[in-house]
Amino acid sequence: MSKKSYDQYCGIAAALDVVGDRWTLLILRELSFGRRRFTDLRTDLPGIASNLLTDRLRDLEQAGLVEQQELPPPAARTVYALSTAGKRVGPVLRELARFGLPLLTEPVEGQVRPRTAVHGALAPHLDTSGAAGRDLLLRFDLDGEQHWLHVRGGRLERPDREAEPDLVFTGSAAALIELCRGTRDLEQLGPRLSAHGSQTAKRAFTEMFPVGAVAAG
Repeated sequence: MSKKSYDQYCGIAAALDVVGDRWTLLILRELSFGRRRFTDLRTDLPGIASNLLTDRLRDLEQAGLVEQQELPPPAARTVYALSTAGKRVGPVLRELARFGLPLLTEPVEGQVRPRTAVHGALAPHLDTSGAAGRDLLLRFDLDGEQHWLHVRGGRLERPDREAEPDLVFTGSAAALIELCRGTRDLEQLGPRLSAHGSQTAKRAFTEMFPVGAVAAG
C-alpha cells in the first residue's frame, strides 16, 4: 500500500489514504460494474500504464478492497473483483457520479461507453424510495452493446438476462447520458433513444430514476 498518509484522525482522510491515489477510484469504478480481467481494465482505462495498474491493484488487494478470483472452465482465467469490504465503496462512487455528471461537457456520439452510460450515469440516479417494493427489469441496446439493470425491492440486483425485460432502451450511449443529465427528455431524443415497453413500465422507470421524462406511447 502507498506509504503516503494524511495522518489525520478523520474518516475522510483515512478513506483517502486508501483510495485517494490517482486512478484508484476509476479502477474501483470499473470493478463495481463487474469482475474484470487485467486486460479489460487496461482497455477500459486508457492512459494508465500497465505497471501502475499492477501497483494499484496490489495496493487495493492489500487494503482488502479487491480480490482475485479464478473462473471455472471453459473460461479458466483470473479476474479481479470487489471484495465484500470493497463493495462498501459503491455508495461513494454513486454520489461522485451524481456530483460529476453536471460537470461533463455535452456527450459526443460514438465517444461514450454504453457501460458507463448505464452503470455510471443512470444507475446512480436510482431513487430507493421510489423503487421500494417494485420490480423492474431493464435492457439497454446501445451502440451495438447490450447491458441490463434489475431493480427489485428498492435496490439493484444481478439481472437474469434470459428473462423478458419490462422495458428496452434502444439507441446511443450519448443520448442516454443526455437523458441522465436532464438536458433532454426521451421525446426530444428520438430517434437517437427510444423506450419500448408498457405504460406501467415507463411510469415505473420515471419514478425509480428521476431523470428526463420517459414519454408515453
